[in-house]
Amino acid sequence: MSTQETVSKPEQGGSRLRSVVFWPSFIIIGGAALLGIVNNQLLSEIAQKVFSGSLRSFGWLYQGISVVALIFAIVISISRFGNIRIGGKDAQPKFSFMSWFAMALTGGVATGVITYGVNEPIIYLGNIYGELAKTGIDPGSEEAVWFAMARCFYNWSFFPYAMYSLCGILGAYLFFNKKQPLTVTSTLKPLFGEKVEKLSWLIDTLALLAIALGLASSLGAGLTLVGSGIEIAYGVPQSIPVWLGLAIVTCILYTSASYLGLDRGIKFLADLNSKIFYFLLIFILLIGPTLYIMRTSTAGLAYWLQHFWQWSLDPIDMGGEALVMWWTLYDWAIWIAYAPLMGLFLALISYGRTIRQFMIINWILPSIFGMVWFGIWGGTALQWQQSGTVDLVGAIQNSGAVAGLWAFLQHLPLSTILVPLVMVTLIISFATAADVMTTTIAMLCTKGMKHGEEPPAWQKILWGVSIGAIAFFMVAFAGGVQGVDGVKYLAASGGAMVLFIFVLQVLSAIKTFFISNPEE
Repeated sequence: MSTQETVSKPEQGGSRLRSVVFWPSFIIIGGAALLGIVNNQLLSEIAQKVFSGSLRSFGWLYQGISVVALIFAIVISISRFGNIRIGGKDAQPKFSFMSWFAMALTGGVATGVITYGVNEPIIYLGNIYGELAKTGIDPGSEEAVWFAMARCFYNWSFFPYAMYSLCGILGAYLFFNKKQPLTVTSTLKPLFGEKVEKLSWLIDTLALLAIALGLASSLGAGLTLVGSGIEIAYGVPQSIPVWLGLAIVTCILYTSASYLGLDRGIKFLADLNSKIFYFLLIFILLIGPTLYIMRTSTAGLAYWLQHFWQWSLDPIDMGGEALVMWWTLYDWAIWIAYAPLMGLFLALISYGRTIRQFMIINWILPSIFGMVWFGIWGGTALQWQQSGTVDLVGAIQNSGAVAGLWAFLQHLPLSTILVPLVMVTLIISFATAADVMTTTIAMLCTKGMKHGEEPPAWQKILWGVSIGAIAFFMVAFAGGVQGVDGVKYLAASGGAMVLFIFVLQVLSAIKTFFISNPEE
């Protein structure tokens, strides 16, 4: 199928401010940034209470809806509805498959796989924060290796990408095929009809706040990780000036890319980011313990499948808070925080593709990528820890939850090149996701957005600066036991804001495709 890479200059949606969404959202986000200046402790306490309360109270719902989303993704991919073309039978795609996949992958993964590709399996293996306490597994044992790999596969593949894909395919079908406005509210019309528009100010505002907090948490994790790398590799201690400098550089990068628009900014960053990801994967595979990676990945997959239902429906009680609340439910919260607005972005770039192609690019391939990444990076880290090549457990215990990556990289060939390359990649990775989301946030705050139209540049800049400010304050003043506690509080707070909206979106998608019988 032919694609068109050349596009006309995007229109600007400058004077159509959607005040009922913009002002409440900006007052809350701007107020949070201001609160971080005048009373950062209070901001941390509020976020912490939302984090603990929401995950302890609704862990069962997070787990249950994630299973439903996964089942939906499987069924829609293999059903006859997979042949429906987004935009109608004559719609032609705008982007090549490689560019489309690059934007879908890097727009959603942000800094996550780099941050935790080494750190997360090592934390499980060493039981650093008590993750194995209720599993009966001995830290450092062979079973702990299988568990570590399996748990990473579970947290970073088919479940979370099903959440993105469900929101994206629902939004794409309703926007392009049913000519509904490009809003989160529109995705609930199959359930409630036009009367849901009366609550559009509330629904879209909550979705915007959720993504803003989720984005701030991702930036915060990135600042912490790069800061720890600078300290370990170059001896510059982590400090407020270091974090502030990194925040300013990153903020300028993603707001500039967002300002340039989808084709000149976001697509360029995504293509660059994806190429670096591919290079890093191949490099680690070639110099790492290849046979160990293959065997451990296979054993990890088997271990996950063996415990599939227990892990998928554990509301905290079986695995314990250290494992389930601080890892899996935190992951689900941040993915759900992103999902409603990330779905709108995935919808926009999927014009002209079929639903089955959409699910391949946005669900299947990113999930496989996540497993391959953790298999290669995590497998190498686990083997090095077990063989005594480098004490990654000790590095994390001494320097925080994200410090293992740099000890890992320093033991690679060409580490003097790879360490700064990964630092730059982290900044680009976050910038790619952030420019996607600041653009989508600005779209939600603009009336009557059309396909191919860009929201006003001043909104992109305003949201980008506000989100960057909140991330900085949470890193600087709410590090906690793991060093990233504050940013985890933000993520869960964002997910809590849209959890019930996401549940309704799941039900709306089921009704749209399996009850209302859409036209092919």
